[in-house]
Amino acid sequence: MKKVYTRHLFHLVNPSPWPLLMSFSLLAFVSGFAFYMHQISFGGYFALFGLACISYCGFFWLNDIVDEATYSGYHTLVVRKGLRLGFYLFIASEFMLFFGFFWAFFHASLSPSETIGSVYPPEGISAIELWDFPAYNTFILIISGLTVTWAHYSLSMNKIKDVIDAFCITIFLGLFFVALQMFEYYETAYSFSDSVYSCSFFMLTGLHGCHVIVGVSFLAVCFARLLKRHYMLNHYTGFVFAIWYWHFVDVVWIFLFLTVYGWGNW
Repeated sequence: MKKVYTRHLFHLVNPSPWPLLMSFSLLAFVSGFAFYMHQISFGGYFALFGLACISYCGFFWLNDIVDEATYSGYHTLVVRKGLRLGFYLFIASEFMLFFGFFWAFFHASLSPSETIGSVYPPEGISAIELWDFPAYNTFILIISGLTVTWAHYSLSMNKIKDVIDAFCITIFLGLFFVALQMFEYYETAYSFSDSVYSCSFFMLTGLHGCHVIVGVSFLAVCFARLLKRHYMLNHYTGFVFAIWYWHFVDVVWIFLFLTVYGWGNW
């Protein structure tokens, strides 16, 4: 029987080892981190090995995607629409992840149990001053949201110099945010296991900090692609995803600022 070949606008991805290798890398990292939290001697090294494997797989997997989009021309308009839908669902799943931890926070704060003195924060826990590091970090993230929007507008107008300036400012502000968050942890008088307040505090702020680091890495990759002239006036989907992700980080932090920090000082 004669084969019939049909031309279409969709991209049938070639076989790739990265999804499977990334799955095993994530398993190694999570397992190693769990071993480390249970004070098993090799847990920390196993977690670092998993993290190194995640970075290795992520780099080469992303490199393949860039090749498909930039050099092979596989990311047609139809493919880009599918990618956008997938990223919408990814952002929604991230919101649900934070929703679960916020649920735990509000459960403990709205109905504090007798074991913590029926008050929230528990007795003996001094909440971090709202207008100290939290306010500085809020200001930093709001400004970074404006600068990344400036980068988007400049790219749409083909003002490459403005895009580079806006990128540099945004990445610097993101790194500055992480540095201030780490210094805040260093100055904090309580630890993760001291109470339900400290557990919720470190879980929410730490998870958000990890997302900031991922967002900075995302923007750094987009900045490197910009310098290599990968983006065109009508084709910069990856950069749009980075902007959406960064605005997601901003929104979560504002809600976190008003609840975890503001509620704790009320």
